[in-house]
Amino acid sequence: IRLYEVLANLLSNAVKFTQKGTVSISTDIRSNTSDNREVIIRIRDTGVGIHPEILPRLFTKFTTRSDRGTGLGLFICKGIVEAHGGIIWAENNSDGKGATFSFTLPFSK
Repeated sequence: IRLYEVLANLLSNAVKFTQKGTVSISTDIRSNTSDNREVIIRIRDTGVGIHPEILPRLFTKFTTRSDRGTGLGLFICKGIVEAHGGIIWAENNSDGKGATFSFTLPFSK
């Protein structure tokens, strides 16, 4: 249920900040060893991207440039992902259009 909250929040943000363009989800499985695998989930949008001013503190409380929202969603997402043994991060897309939010989760057979 909590991981659904993470996906719902990230997708909601992607749609909110993408007036025109696309939002996509992708997954990969990365294996460091045969016993150490993780799934990587990425939500990519072609929206406005992440303002450089807030990028370093994006996953902290009350960080937002939106007039809609409290700036707690990404902070909560970080807590949920880390509680499940994963890592969450974000970056602006290299083509200058939008951002990608990614997180990992341990994966077992």
